[in-house]
Amino acid sequence: MDYFTSRKAKNLSSCRVDKYRLVNKPILNLIPLKKHLVFLVSLINLIEPLLRLMRTRRNFVRALLTIPALATLSDSFAFSKWEENQQSYSHKFKLSLNLYSFNAFLKEKKVDLFDMLDFCAQHNFDAIDPTGYYFPGYPAVPTDDFINNFKRRAFILGLDISGTGVRNNFADPDANKRNADIEHIKQWIEVSAKMGSPHLRIFAGEHNHKGYSKDQVFEWMAKDIRECCNYGKKHGVIVALQNHNGFLKTADDVNILFEKVNSEWLGLNLDIGSYRQKDPYEEVAKNIHHAVTWQIKENVWMDGQEKHTDFLKLFTIIKKAGYRGYLPLETLGEGDPFQKVEGLLKEVKRAMAQVE
Repeated sequence: MDYFTSRKAKNLSSCRVDKYRLVNKPILNLIPLKKHLVFLVSLINLIEPLLRLMRTRRNFVRALLTIPALATLSDSFAFSKWEENQQSYSHKFKLSLNLYSFNAFLKEKKVDLFDMLDFCAQHNFDAIDPTGYYFPGYPAVPTDDFINNFKRRAFILGLDISGTGVRNNFADPDANKRNADIEHIKQWIEVSAKMGSPHLRIFAGEHNHKGYSKDQVFEWMAKDIRECCNYGKKHGVIVALQNHNGFLKTADDVNILFEKVNSEWLGLNLDIGSYRQKDPYEEVAKNIHHAVTWQIKENVWMDGQEKHTDFLKLFTIIKKAGYRGYLPLETLGEGDPFQKVEGLLKEVKRAMAQVE
């Protein structure tokens, strides 16, 4: 190799080195920045739909959960935060009719569920609460055909189905009987889902539970209800526990049980007529944060006596709590249920108008 050839080869080699150093090396240094840019572009693409959906807090939370990294977080955490902030919204009252008001007429077949739909539509209720007892064949579940016809008729009449309910007794020490009740509730959770009912009403139950302490009953009752709530979650149906002056007699009893069950799929069917140990309005205020539905009755119990409900006081409490949802009315006792419901409805509407 002559001098010039050797020199050329050396220069070419130097150029390759210089090219690598002057060009490739900066490119290598830019790779982390490139990754950051790709990440930022991806993040912007993810955030863009959030910006469009931030008009309401509920949509914002849902949109957050569409991000893969955030979707792994518990939805219960996200929506519990939503519920904590719910009081930033004004109250919203919707009137429903609990069909236990027509219990005798329905049991004697003087009227049926479709007659009740017509009655609710005629009186401009927002919804109907058809207790399970009045469906054909109860405690067996109704046929899909019956459910669909009832659901369709309610929709045509502009009525929501605000809830339904079953009988059970979780205060009974007999585990076999309680397990049968759990299965019964699960079957009716499926009925509720098919019917479009957002909740299924159940009881704590009542029993002398001789030989067992109240704490022991609380423990097995919480376990049984939690199993029902887990099943309700699978079908999108809240289990609404009614305080019924049985095992649960006070607001404190209700709060203890809710704490033990510890499920966001448990709500309270707040029965204003079943607080009989203390001031019912104070008891309502203690439990209202659990309420997902109600039984608004003509009378409450004060100092061991049945007294007419102070609806203005009651609705003021409910409004202050920021409750948004159904307020099913229920009349009890002797008399024509058609007239009693009409009278109660008028009185409730007058009180609500003053509170609004």
